Order: sequence, then C-alpha cells, then structure tokens
Amino acid sequence: MSLKKMPISAFSKIAVGIDRPEDVVVGPDGRVFASDHQSAVAEIFPDGSFKRMGPRMGAPNGINMDAQGRIIIANFGIYDGEAGPLERFDPATGQRETLLSEVGGKTLTSSNYPIIDSAGNIWCANSTHAPTWPEALDGRSDGFLFVLRSDGTSQIVAEGLCFPNGLAMSADEKFLYCAQTSAGDVLRFPILPGALLGKGERYGPKLGIVARRKLNPNIHLPAIIQSRLGYTDGVGLDAEGNLWVCLPAANKVVAITPEGRKITVIHDPSGAVVNHPTNVTWGGPSLTDLYIGSIRADYVLKAVSPVAGQPLRHQLQE
Repeated sequence: MSLKKMPISAFSKIAVGIDRPEDVVVGPDGRVFASDHQSAVAEIFPDGSFKRMGPRMGAPNGINMDAQGRIIIANFGIYDGEAGPLERFDPATGQRETLLSEVGGKTLTSSNYPIIDSAGNIWCANSTHAPTWPEALDGRSDGFLFVLRSDGTSQIVAEGLCFPNGLAMSADEKFLYCAQTSAGDVLRFPILPGALLGKGERYGPKLGIVARRKLNPNIHLPAIIQSRLGYTDGVGLDAEGNLWVCLPAANKVVAITPEGRKITVIHDPSGAVVNHPTNVTWGGPSLTDLYIGSIRADYVLKAVSPVAGQPLRHQLQE
C-alpha cells in the first residue's frame, strides 16, 4: 500500500457524546478504549456506543496499554488546574492508581502521552509547568521527557523542550520521536542503554506556523491562516515508517516520510468532521482500522487507513 490523502467522507463518527477523547488505544483482543474527561477511560463498542469506566480525576490525555492489558494514562491535570501524574487503570478491576507524581524533584503537572517499550519501560512527556496550558504555547522551553523503568526507578531523560507532546517509538526501539507543540516540529532522540536518551534532533521539516506568544484556544482565524498552523500534537508510525503527525489547530494530519518529506494525509478546513485531531491509533486484525482522537469534538473518528499501522508493543502479543 502507498500513503495517500484520505477523503473526509471516509470517516465515521463513533462514541458520540464522549468528553474530550484526546486519544484511543486498541488492545490485542480488539477492545477499543478512549480518553474521557468524565471517567478514567471509555470503552467503545463495535456498534459505536461507549461505556465510561473508572473514577473521574483530572484530564486523561494520551493513553496506552501494557502487556497485562492495563491502560496507562497521562493525566494532563493542568487542563483543570490539578496535578498531572502518570496513572494506570485496570479495566478488569476498575482500579485507577498513580504510578508517578514527581520525577527528579519536579512535580508532574501535565503528563501528555505515554509509550511502552519491550522491556516494560514507560516513556512520557510533561509538557509544561506554566500556570495554564495556553500560556505555555508562547515558546517557553520548560517541558521534559521522563521514563518510569520496569524496575520502578524514574528519571528525566530530556529537558528544555517546547511543549513536548505525542511520542512514538521506532519498531527496532532505536529512536523515540517527540512532537514539540509550540515549536511546530518533531524531534528524534536516539535511545541509549539503560533507558536513556541521546541528543534530540529535528526530524523532517517544520510543519507550519506557530506564534511565539500565549495562544487563545477560542480565537477564530481566517481559513487560509488556520490551514497553515503547525502546532503539533499526537504522532504515530505506520508499517511503512511514515510518521503521522496531528496538527489540531489546522484540522489536519500530515505524515513525515522516511526520506523526510511532508505529505498531507487528512485535511478538513471546515472542521466539520476532522475537528482538532490530536492522536492517531491503528487497530483491527490487519491494523488498518484508523482511529483519531480530538480535544474539541465529542466523538472519535474511524476510517480504513491507506497504510497499516506499526503495531504497538501490546499488540505484538501472541
């Protein structure tokens, strides 16, 4: 298969009525879960309905799944003026627990997206320590990446980042990709022994315009300007090595090819369907079921992907 632009008509709305479904994760058994501001997570059923699970606490943001089928939640607590720890929710028991509330002497205020490697280490971003998240989009570089290792130790592994957001890991686990929202780009870090990171470098081109000032999330810009906004959010790798990058303010998803070219995969200028996309997730038997989360829409989008997704670690289980 080859990467091509998807028509907006390819998408259907599911889980209509959900609250702030920033991300989706699909288990190896095909169960689909989404972030939900009114609970820990919401399970989305094949008919498109959903059920809320677990207690409400903060703003569940990026989610992932461990080898035991438990859902790892990055709590973007700053959204509600609360703490933003790294958490875990067990759908089997309904238990929601805090895994990490501070690292390296820094309180987690805005955990954003977690990803898990084959050793069970959880990598995650803390986007900012600004009083409110819109203030952090002025270009300040107070974000960092941290790791919670499988042995229980934790460490800050990259600092001085401009609102680090979505993460993706190469299939060979040699590189970690991180979207910098307020820089409008993606960084790629070499993964070193001991669950550490080397120096990050820009991966691909800058992806659009970003304003080096506090962003008003409710402002309405002319369509021609909005379509060029490059604030990055969630990222995900497909089976051909293309890195899909969500550009929520532009109602757009682009991909950075292995050769470093930018391709527009999805664009809905009106935002009537693809409204502030924040994460891409693949599921289904062939990993061609594409799910897109959002911080604005009260639904999740589903379509058939032109390229299968790269399986996440929990999806590689036999």
